[in-house]
Parts: sequence; structure tokens; C-alpha cells
Amino acid sequence: MHHISPMEVYQLLHARYGDLHWWPAQSPFEMMVGAILTQNTRWEGVEDAIQNLKNANLLNPESIISCDSKKLESLIRPSGFFRQKGRRLVELSNFLLAHDGTRGLKRWATACLRARLLDVHGVGPETADSILLYALDKPVFVVDAYTKRIFSRLGMFEATMTYDEVQNFFFQRLANSLQLFQAFHALIVEQAKRYCTSKPQCDGCPLFDICITASEIDRLSEL
Repeated sequence: MHHISPMEVYQLLHARYGDLHWWPAQSPFEMMVGAILTQNTRWEGVEDAIQNLKNANLLNPESIISCDSKKLESLIRPSGFFRQKGRRLVELSNFLLAHDGTRGLKRWATACLRARLLDVHGVGPETADSILLYALDKPVFVVDAYTKRIFSRLGMFEATMTYDEVQNFFFQRLANSLQLFQAFHALIVEQAKRYCTSKPQCDGCPLFDICITASEIDRLSEL
């Protein structure tokens, strides 16, 4: 395994990309809706679906619950899996309203709140942690496919590690900081979109000098 610290990776990425102000949402509820809609799809489709909900004045939990299911599904169709995601939005909206909205949820301890979110139909660890981090201001480290891809290519851990194992890897090596965790996840997303794509684009990558995958690709290209 590579002897690089996650903080070194953060500093290199921040030097290249700066502050990205992620998650792109105008309210905590919009962020939560985005976290549900972005499951198994591209963000561009999510943006279209959220704009449809805004245009229909449905971007609040009360309206989501009272909306006709067929109408809701048609509005969020651009995000894919629209029937499934429609049900999940209703479940999440019910959960919010039962607990005094985001204001009420923020009063809960992080571990308890995470457990309750995971009980909501359709909310898995990545979605729950995204909501905790960006909508409820709880310092948790979000793990996604991009995180595993980048850090396994850097040689910092195996791509086969579980969600909890990867999350603990970062918790043990980073300060427990809301701002750091919010910024770091945004940088990981940007890096994966620009350079650490499914087929790595190593030329010009800000992590090139510390990446064992890049050095191996570079070595093979010289043979």
C-alpha cells in the first residue's frame, strides 16, 4: 500500500480545483431530493427532474406527498427509475414531516440519525451519508464509486473494501470536520469526472506524481 495521506490528496486536488461549493442545491430538501434522484443515473438528468419539480411548485415534502403518483413520476422521468424514485421521495418526505423537518432532524445525534435514515425505504449508506453531510450538516465521510476508484488506483486501499471499511479508513486519517468532508467529496467527484474516469486519463492529472496506476501506465507506454 502507498504511504500517502488522504490529506495530501485533498491538498493536491484543492490546489487544482479550489472550492467547488457542492452539493448544488438551494435548500436542504432540494439536496435530499437530488440524493434520491441521482441514484444510478447521471447528474444532468437529475437537474432536469429537479427543475421540473420546481416549475410545478413541488419542491417541498408536503407537495410531494399530496401529488398524484403518475404526475410525480412524469416530472422526475429524466432521472430514470422514476416509479421507484417517486416512491422513495414520498417515503423520505413522510419521514421528514414526521420529525419536524430538517430543523428537527439536526437536533439528533449523528449515529442515531444515520440509523433512522437507513430505515427509510430506498436510502442506502451513500444516500444517507450525502443527506447527513450536505442537508443536515453532520460530519460524515461520503463513500461512492469514485472514492473507491481513485484511492485504489493511488494504491491506498483495495477496491474490494466495503463501504464501512473505506469510511473508517478516512475517519481514522482525517480531522472530524464538516467543511473538510464536504469539500473533499466534491473534489473526488470532480477528479473522477475529469481524470480518473473508468479508463484513466493520466495526462495532466493533479495526482499523477503520487499515483501508482499512472506510473505503471507510464512505464508500459515506454516499453
